[in-house]
Order: sequence, then structure tokens, then C-alpha cells
Amino acid sequence: MSQAAAIPPAPRIALGLALGVAGVVIFGATLPATRLAVADLDPWFVTFGRAAAAGLLAAVVLVVLRRPLPARADLSRYGVAALCLITGFPGFMALAMVTVPAGQGGVVLGILPLGTAVAAVLLAGERPSVGFWLASVAGAALVLIFALRRSGGYALTTGDIYLFAAVAAAALGYTVSAVLTRDRPGWEVVSWMLVLALPVTLPAAFWFAPAHPAAVGAAAWWGFAYAALFSQYVGFFFWNAGLALGGIARVGQVQLLQTFVTLGLAALVNGEVIGRETLLFAAAVAVTVLVGSRMRSR
Repeated sequence: MSQAAAIPPAPRIALGLALGVAGVVIFGATLPATRLAVADLDPWFVTFGRAAAAGLLAAVVLVVLRRPLPARADLSRYGVAALCLITGFPGFMALAMVTVPAGQGGVVLGILPLGTAVAAVLLAGERPSVGFWLASVAGAALVLIFALRRSGGYALTTGDIYLFAAVAAAALGYTVSAVLTRDRPGWEVVSWMLVLALPVTLPAAFWFAPAHPAAVGAAAWWGFAYAALFSQYVGFFFWNAGLALGGIARVGQVQLLQTFVTLGLAALVNGEVIGRETLLFAAAVAVTVLVGSRMRSR
């Protein structure tokens, strides 16, 4: 097949980009929504509750669509991916949002694409170029400098440490789950991760549930509902469909906008003041991610 024949038609590309943007907006709202939720809810309830609610929805979808069970040989990978993406990443993120503004979190999480690429290098044996490593180090340094400046310049705060832990958990989880998507669509992999984790997430959600749900503010419940329905599940349908229609390389670049979506929504939803310094650091991190993604392999 010629290269021209392999390029999707323009309407298909446009739809893929539109779905990719929708996915980025959905994921970009995760930190502002989580910050609303943890204002009145236990961070661990937010973590396990969102996974349990999404898992129940995923179970219905899998049953209705009659999707086959994962292979027994893949169960260990599903376990690792679920530990990282269903409990680790949301848990660290929720703990961070107790003390760290959503805008600051958006800048730190902006380095996640590079973190995922580094995890792929370590686990998959890729041989990236020197330029990739330089971009990765530059991006990490920018995020570290930004976090130190926000904390007073002496040491990282507990919230910053949670954010970096969230990046590490997500990078590892995305890398492991990427192997599983070779045989199944991304949304189906996420669905099975959520369903297989239900024996843990469902009891834990009840354990950490608020004693008096009526006393929890409406904003916290709305934030929790968004994180459970959209961030944990529906967003993957838009994102993976966009990648499939428009091409991974082309649509994947849209993810560079996610930090700025988070910053905008943090100002709009959480009332945070986004200063010029934050925007400059966010732009600089986006540039390192873009450079690194184009220089990843020799």
C-alpha cells in the first residue's frame, strides 16, 4: 500500500482530531473536579469510589457488548496496570489536591507524556536518541524548579511529592496497558481493569464512604461524579476513538493542550489565580514534551 493510500481521508482525520480534543478536555478537567471532591470527601473514598462506580458501568458495557474475558496469561499485566492507574494515580492525585492548587498540579502532570516514554524505554528496551534524554531532563528540571518556586524554594511540599508519585504510577501503568492494547481496544482494556479491580475497589469505597452523605456539599458530589464517570471511564472512549481515526502520532500531539485546559478550568471552576509564571512554565514543559516525542527513537 502506498503512503498516500495509508493516510486517512480528511473527514476521518478531522473527526479523529475532534474526538481527541474532546478526550483532552475531559481529562484536563480531572484535577479541578478532584479538587472540588476532596474539599468535603475523603481522598481515599474519591479514589476507590470513582473506580468502583466506573467499574460497575464498565461491567454493564462488557456484558452488553459480549466482550471475551482476558487471557489468563495477561491477568498479571492487568493487575499491575490496575494498581497503577486505578488506585495509584488517582490516589496520589487526590491526596495532592488536598493541599496543592489544581493549576499547579496541571503543570506537574504536564510532564506525564515524557514520563511514559521513559518508562517505555526502561521496560520495552527502546533506544532513544540523545535529544530525547536531553528533552526529558529539561522537562523534569522545569517541573522541579516550578514546584520548588511554588513551595518557597527550599523543599518540595507533601502535595508536590504526591504529584510526582502520580506521574510515576501513571507512566508505569500506561506502559503496561499499552502492551495489552495490542490485542484489544484501549477502552476495553480499561473496562476489564476496572471490572477486575471491583473486589477491592467496591468494599474500599464503602469503607471510606462519608458517614453523613447529606452533609457533603453539592460541589464535592459533582466533582466526584465527574471523576468517576468521565475521567475514569468515558474519556477513554473519546481519546482512543480519536487515536484510531486520526492516527496516533497526529492526534497524540493534542495532548499538549491538556495542561492549558486544566489551568483554564482551575481558574473557572476552582477560582484559582493563574499567574504569568505558571503559564510560562506550562508552555516550556509543553515544548519539551513536543521535542521529546519527535526525538524519541533513533
